[in-house]
Amino acid sequence: MKSRAPKTALLFPELSTGPENPWITGSPKCIGESPLSGLTTLELCAGAGGQAIGLEQAGIEHAGLVEINKNACETLRLNRPTWNVIEEDLNTFDGSSFKGVDLISGGLPCPPFSVAGKQLGRKDERNLFPAMIRLVDQIRPRAVMIENVRGFLDAVFQDYRGYVKEELVKLGYEPGWKLMNASEFGVPQLRPRVVFVAMRKELSEHFSWPQPVDIPPKSVGEVLLDSMAANGWKGAAAWAKRASEIAPTVVGGSHKHGGPDLGPTRARKAWATLGVDGLGLANEAPGPEFPLDGMPRLTVRMVARLQGFPDDWQFAGGKTQSYRQVGNAFPPPFARAVAERIKLCLTMSRSLRIAG
Repeated sequence: MKSRAPKTALLFPELSTGPENPWITGSPKCIGESPLSGLTTLELCAGAGGQAIGLEQAGIEHAGLVEINKNACETLRLNRPTWNVIEEDLNTFDGSSFKGVDLISGGLPCPPFSVAGKQLGRKDERNLFPAMIRLVDQIRPRAVMIENVRGFLDAVFQDYRGYVKEELVKLGYEPGWKLMNASEFGVPQLRPRVVFVAMRKELSEHFSWPQPVDIPPKSVGEVLLDSMAANGWKGAAAWAKRASEIAPTVVGGSHKHGGPDLGPTRARKAWATLGVDGLGLANEAPGPEFPLDGMPRLTVRMVARLQGFPDDWQFAGGKTQSYRQVGNAFPPPFARAVAERIKLCLTMSRSLRIAG
């Protein structure tokens, strides 16, 4: 029997509401096709486009996407030739030409705060929160939306969260953090992530966090059955029944370390319970000769589906580079859920201003 996604447990009870999270969870909103809202965003550390897809689906247009990795930039250009993709180091990026955008969004590098790393935080050369703050100061958007790993809420970073908050408050924003799971928004994977939102103080009262969807996510077997059977493997149906839970968190690794596998020993054990060999990735689905009771490896395309990417989204680069792009992405349905709430806040405040 497929299990429902577990409820999110905050690492610190005081983060449910209070000084570090001033907003409640809003009432459910039916999400269908979202028309263009007239809102624009500058996306930082855009990666393979997971968050960008979610923002696009929410009806928010991209004024620019900044990314340093050449393969990720090629992925963005490959899928959206009209997007303004800027291949540049965020530390030296000048955002002055983007004054007037409504939102600064992005997924800042996770290794400085990940429990899988050394958690060097502000001392890590990959920490780009200062660059984000500099650009918010330079551009002064109406809202900010940043995704990071749950380790960012660890007690060791409490002072640093205080620093980030203080800097944004000085600039006239109301900031807040919330820990949520991707599975709460239909993604077939647990994937806890911290979302940081900052709203201009005069707009803050109109924002609330997204409500988890009522329908539980599909299991790994349900999501990947057709992919596993694509090359004629006769054991695909039996495998899908075994893979009856949602996936563990996909681990993409950093650009310095990690290869095309599904993570460390603990992660691979979790995959094994679903009948998946996590020691590596396959180039294609298993064929007719694959053992009926065998443990197949996932392809990059399969992992992308577990991350919530559309099937027609292509990835540039070799298997290792493509997998890193997929594994480090912010799942599009999760990103869309947050973006919808930001859009609602900004359009509501705009309507009130016009009515007044």
